Amino acid sequence: MSDVIQITSRANPTFQRLRRLATEPRERTRCNRTLLEGDHLIGAWLERDHPVATLAVDAAAIELPARWPGVTRALDDARARHIEILAFPASLLDQLSGLDSPSRLVAEIMPREGDLDAMRGQDVVLLDRIQDPGNVGAILRTCAAAGVGHAVAGPGTAALWSPKVMRAAMGAHALLNLASVDDLARCCHSLGVPVYGTSSHAMVTLDSVDLQSRCAWVFGHEGAGLGEAVEAAIAECGALVAIDQAPDVESLNVAAAAAVCLFETRRQRRASASSGPGSGDC
Repeated sequence: MSDVIQITSRANPTFQRLRRLATEPRERTRCNRTLLEGDHLIGAWLERDHPVATLAVDAAAIELPARWPGVTRALDDARARHIEILAFPASLLDQLSGLDSPSRLVAEIMPREGDLDAMRGQDVVLLDRIQDPGNVGAILRTCAAAGVGHAVAGPGTAALWSPKVMRAAMGAHALLNLASVDDLARCCHSLGVPVYGTSSHAMVTLDSVDLQSRCAWVFGHEGAGLGEAVEAAIAECGALVAIDQAPDVESLNVAAAAAVCLFETRRQRRASASSGPGSGDC
């Protein structure tokens, strides 16, 4: 382990810095750094050549590589890219994890800067005050699966690059162009595509909307739904739509609603492509 830096003390400044990144959102914002956990997610990040500042590993995983092959592969990749590798005893590494069963590998990464200009004319998902990190991560994961390459978070939405969101997104961050904006309504107007949002009170149903052209979808707060300004922007740029569902059920979970809408969009385009020339994936 001559190429690995051993850290055994909780008082070590590097450990303290990583611990702050794990526990303090303001520190993540200040440093533009965050922590990514698990050999699967870290492997996907490294595979796409995204930047990694530091790799923290359980010392036992280095000593017993056959037991953790995913960790070993990530370490080999990190060595090839000359990334700093830190070995911690499990008791310290666990303090960098937010998992019930802590990972053996944690990466300090630099979030990629979102490109709003690249979103114009493209399929985009916008998030309006969605507060639960699990919902945000699940929607980002659905974006990646449905072929939507861009997502925007408005004020009040859980931080896109928080460790909890990244865990729920299961590697989607390595694939998506992600941005945060101060004015989501203005963003709706700037995209240059029809903009749709979901509402249980809408008169138009999802299955009646033509989604074969590029479009944007806006999904709102878990309880309150879409904000007034955002809803007004949708009315000007596109339409509010309702998802057909069984009576006496108030609404779908926002992540489930996003999956229904994005895969209906994908279904329509695939059906159009199979019957003749048509547009690409959502």
